[in-house]
Amino acid sequence: MPADRLPPLNSLRAFNAAARHMSFQDAAAELFVTPAALSYQIRQLEEHLGVKLFNRLNRAVELTEMGNLIAPGIREGFVKLSTTIQQLQRRKESKVLVISAGPAITAKWLAPRLYRFLNTHPHIDARVSSSIKVVDLEQEDVDVVIRFGMGIYEKCRAEKLFDEYVTPMCSPALINGEHPIRTPEDLKSHTLIFDDTHLGFFDLADWAIWFEEAGLPGAEEGHGKLQFNVADHALDAAIAGAGVVLGRMALAQGDLDAGRLVMPFDLRLKADYSFFLVYLENRADDPKIKAFRDWLMDEISGTTANQAPGPAV
Repeated sequence: MPADRLPPLNSLRAFNAAARHMSFQDAAAELFVTPAALSYQIRQLEEHLGVKLFNRLNRAVELTEMGNLIAPGIREGFVKLSTTIQQLQRRKESKVLVISAGPAITAKWLAPRLYRFLNTHPHIDARVSSSIKVVDLEQEDVDVVIRFGMGIYEKCRAEKLFDEYVTPMCSPALINGEHPIRTPEDLKSHTLIFDDTHLGFFDLADWAIWFEEAGLPGAEEGHGKLQFNVADHALDAAIAGAGVVLGRMALAQGDLDAGRLVMPFDLRLKADYSFFLVYLENRADDPKIKAFRDWLMDEISGTTANQAPGPAV
């Protein structure tokens, strides 16, 4: 038998059912065939493989050593095949677009805009899964992913949405308060808010890098410090007047536009990473994915998030 020639599917189904039930009669009932027909299909499989798979006893059957060897793999194969077909059917019938995006980009950028997608495409419902865990688009019930990274994802198409920059941000009340902020030197009088999610921004000592570029190396030392491991929490603390955050511009765009945050200086640092829309290459023509992709690109073209905002390092 050639190595790449698979046995007939019906004979594999018959073997899988018989191995689970350990009964030709029960397996035949499950498959709606006669016990004789099922026994014939299993004999076909044995002849195809050149090995004996069952010991046929008087009123029972038992797997041989070779039967025990292949039974788990065949069972797993049928489970995966069934799962894949179910996923295909759900995607064909479902009008729900499942989006996975990180908590910060969801809260600060996607959620405030998503209603416009739904208004434009009333036949599509959206479900957002807010997480940064690795998603297997082939196995999980997720259609598209928005990720901050290098844009390299196996078997996927990754389309760049926009770059990211960081720059000091604070509330308008703070910039004109008791200790006004006019120069980088003035930041010495304020609490610095640290966002530990600055993966892709050189390293976690991001304030140190910004002060160095501003001509004040080491100026981050001696400050009061407030540290967050969630980007939108750091921005919200700055909005509340808790201090000055080295904020991410794409995430803060809505707060900047609304005047809840202001940027005292032009000096911005560009991230090593960018935001990408990611989906399976073989689903590029899926109408729901195409609609969401086109809407995203139109949405971004109407904002400044994809443009280098003035002087950047």
